[in-house]
Parts: sequence; C-alpha cells; structure tokens
Amino acid sequence: MRPTAEMPPRLLRTQEAARFLGISIRTLEKHRTYGTGPIYRKVGGRVLYTIHDLEAWTEIGTRKSTSDKTAGTVFPARPLTPQERGEC
Repeated sequence: MRPTAEMPPRLLRTQEAARFLGISIRTLEKHRTYGTGPIYRKVGGRVLYTIHDLEAWTEIGTRKSTSDKTAGTVFPARPLTPQERGEC
C-alpha cells in the first residue's frame, strides 16, 4: 500500500460529505446554492468535495469561548444579507 502522502485526496459526493459534516443532504445543497457552504468541484454532472475543503469550512467557526471576537461565522443555509456579504 502506498503512503497516504502520495495518494490523491479522496473526493466525496454530496451524501457522503453531508454525513461527514453531520448535516442533511438538503442543507448542504442549500449551502451550495447560496454560496455559504464549503468549496466543491463539478466533474461532469457530479458535485464533489475534498475532506480538506470540508474541514477548512468547519474551521471558520472555531472558537475558544462564546465571547471570542476573532472567530469567523459559518452562516446558515440561506441568502446572505448585504451586511453579511460585507457590502456595507
């Protein structure tokens, strides 16, 4: 077996990615529609995610406490307001 460092990243389809994240398939689809979700790839008619991109997306919301001012926000699966998009 080859070492992990030499293997290409495993690509997950929407169902597998949703299971990995612990969210529903529909929620992940909504995130994709609104642009609030993880980076994905489109290969033919398939939507694919790398584990690295899924983990990077969840890291945005990492915090040390409820008052952590440096933490980012993982937005809900809905259209963003102009303020959330940083337009104001």
